[in-house]
Amino acid sequence: MKLSYYGQHYSGPSAIVTLMDDLGSALRAHPGLLMMGGGSPARIPEVEQLFQQTLQQIAGDAEQAQLLLGRYQGPKGDLAVRELLAQQLAEEQGWPLTADHIALTNGGQSAFGIIANMLAGSSDMGHRTLHFPLVPEYLGYADAGIEPGSFSASQPTIKFLDDGLFKYTLDPALTIPVSAAALCVSRPTNPSGNVLSDAELQWLDAAARQRDIPLIIDAAYGLPFPALHYSDDSNPYWSDNVILLLSLSKVGLPGVRSGFVIAKPEFIEAFSRANTILNLAVGNLGPALALLLLQDRRLQRLSREVLQPWYKAKAETALRLMQTALLGVPCHIHVPQGAFFLWLWLPGLPISTTQLYEELKLAGLLVIPGDGSFFALHSPWQHSHECLRLSYAVSDQCLQQGSVILAQVLRRIFA
Repeated sequence: MKLSYYGQHYSGPSAIVTLMDDLGSALRAHPGLLMMGGGSPARIPEVEQLFQQTLQQIAGDAEQAQLLLGRYQGPKGDLAVRELLAQQLAEEQGWPLTADHIALTNGGQSAFGIIANMLAGSSDMGHRTLHFPLVPEYLGYADAGIEPGSFSASQPTIKFLDDGLFKYTLDPALTIPVSAAALCVSRPTNPSGNVLSDAELQWLDAAARQRDIPLIIDAAYGLPFPALHYSDDSNPYWSDNVILLLSLSKVGLPGVRSGFVIAKPEFIEAFSRANTILNLAVGNLGPALALLLLQDRRLQRLSREVLQPWYKAKAETALRLMQTALLGVPCHIHVPQGAFFLWLWLPGLPISTTQLYEELKLAGLLVIPGDGSFFALHSPWQHSHECLRLSYAVSDQCLQQGSVILAQVLRRIFA
């Protein structure tokens, strides 16, 4: 079959497809593997019970059930959800929003792909790129651009902290390429758990505004929901130059594939038209759940009172176990400021992290190699071949066993 350039690009080799396929194959072949490699949220009984009750409420009402199953959403998504979310964000954050500032999406991955290709690529201004001012970044971004060279990236500054911890910060000498059509960051960052400070976001926003380009903030793990932020210097952030992506996935609803784009109305109008052409309509289940969860602000309370403290405590447990198990192993851990991952830097690692991934899989532990998260860099960087991502959205027993396996394998490799 002869494919177009589009077909060749999206059906060709891809780090995220290879990884997802390999994770599934590994679990089928070795059902006893300790799963610390995925991005699924943890199973929290209180959260699952709330979602089950909300689903039952919808299913038990004939009119609500018909709206769920028997109609299409409009191009921007359900008006009642958009009005309610805009009202609450205006009240809680002081953001001057209306329903026209918000579009519903079929998840963050879908939304990012549309936005990236609306901004990056060939244009009247020449070839444009989406610039990531700090990597590592989300592996799923890497192949989203239709045209080659759609993305560019800058190395961060590495700040060493006490107790073997480190943190990525923006390079003070950061320069924005002339070709940049937008800046893009995730906050908190998947994979590292890094949270850009309010001051860093303000600087990026001002720099982008000066260049007349937008700042994209992917807050799939962030504020205002699911609020997986554990640092004191981070608050919800939006301006009329920001394209903010929110998601229901990390609240505990990844199977619903539902999220929100918040931006100035003219961009929302353009995005919703593109989304309609590509997807016809967003699904109904996410908006139906969101409407009920927002009506009495249960979504915000769930994020603040259940999800944030649960994951913060889990991060502290994971960090303590890893630091104890890895004593004597060349390793730095990124300070866990958000999301639900530990990001390990193994200076001088004598093999690639892809090889290490295979060694750990054979030993019974599934993780994520870090190489693919440093996409779009134009210069080699040894650090990019020395990092691993581990999820702590698992049981304490899994964390304990996983830390022991990781330490055993690393001691053998570094010996």
